[in-house]
Amino acid sequence: MGSSTGTARHSFRRRFTIVVALVAAVAVACLLPRWWCGRDADQWYRGDPATVRGLAEEMVAFEDDDDRWRAGGGADRVVGMWGLLAHQMTALGLAQVSLEHPEWRDRYAPVVTRAAVKSLLPQLRSEFTSSWHGRDGLAELDSPDGHAYLSYPALALGMARLVDPAFPPHLAAQHDALIRAFERRLLASPTGLLDTFPGEAYPTDVAAVAAAIAVHGRATGTDHTAVIAHWAQQVRAVQIDRDTGLVIQRMGGDGRAHDAPRASGTGLAAYFAGFADRALAEELAAGLFDQQRNLLGFSAIDEYGDGHSGAGDMDSGPLILGISMSATGFALAPARAFGHREKFTRLYRTTDLFGLPLRSGDRTRFATGGVIGNALLLAFLTSGPELAR
Repeated sequence: MGSSTGTARHSFRRRFTIVVALVAAVAVACLLPRWWCGRDADQWYRGDPATVRGLAEEMVAFEDDDDRWRAGGGADRVVGMWGLLAHQMTALGLAQVSLEHPEWRDRYAPVVTRAAVKSLLPQLRSEFTSSWHGRDGLAELDSPDGHAYLSYPALALGMARLVDPAFPPHLAAQHDALIRAFERRLLASPTGLLDTFPGEAYPTDVAAVAAAIAVHGRATGTDHTAVIAHWAQQVRAVQIDRDTGLVIQRMGGDGRAHDAPRASGTGLAAYFAGFADRALAEELAAGLFDQQRNLLGFSAIDEYGDGHSGAGDMDSGPLILGISMSATGFALAPARAFGHREKFTRLYRTTDLFGLPLRSGDRTRFATGGVIGNALLLAFLTSGPELAR
């Protein structure tokens, strides 16, 4: 009897130990990745100087290396529209850092201007020039054609002008002319849309146009209220899909949809809208966050709204079960700018998991994104409420 009871107790303890071990293993498996991948989230959300400076210095090193390469007669390190995006987002990110940490402005403001100037290089917009049959939009500012892709260097120039006291006068004159052209074109558009390619308008690019106009106003004191109000009204009336709250990815200038409402375009539009119209940016962010999918403390953004589907492309990146890593990264900006700490933390965990941050000396980079990914993340991780007016 005693032996049988002892055997039963031993068997119970053994089963109990196995159950406890399994529970502990599951708890560790669930909690350890979210802790590890989220360990820097709060520092980024708060704008911790040491955390922010690591990625900022990485982008300064990129611009320095690019300058040395060019001085030696080398070709572009990052080509075409990817080069345009890399220099533009570097300028935006370092300008945002300068605004949030004024003590660093002397170091970063000149780099902002250098990056903004490089975003004007003709070879970086060659794809757009080719689509317009060799016509360079920067050379024909009197044209009624949209050339909305020029919003990217225009916004970079505006941020440089905002933070750099030594911004060159000849660049200021060129910037003024570009903004006047965009203001005239946007006010003349009944849909609030401007073509990026002939017959093809992207609401995200037009949001960048509005951002460039708004930042020009902040830098120069020029009143652009009327054009910003017109743009915002048409975004709400024409460009947002009412069922999903997402902007339509591609449209004709007449307001007809050429694509589905999608999260990647909405996320980037929400970031740009934050420079121009805070209320509209929050509306776009709300539609974007409705696409948020959560698992074990991680969040990611579903690219297509309900009732729509499609493949990934250069805007969304490859889709994994419908999830867009690009849209997930874009969502960091409105999450921080509008005070959504928990959303920011969940999104950052996913960014950390797939981005693989690496530290080397005083610099930090995300290994899987390359130069463009790091430039984008600097801009989105430092987007702040002072930009969303």
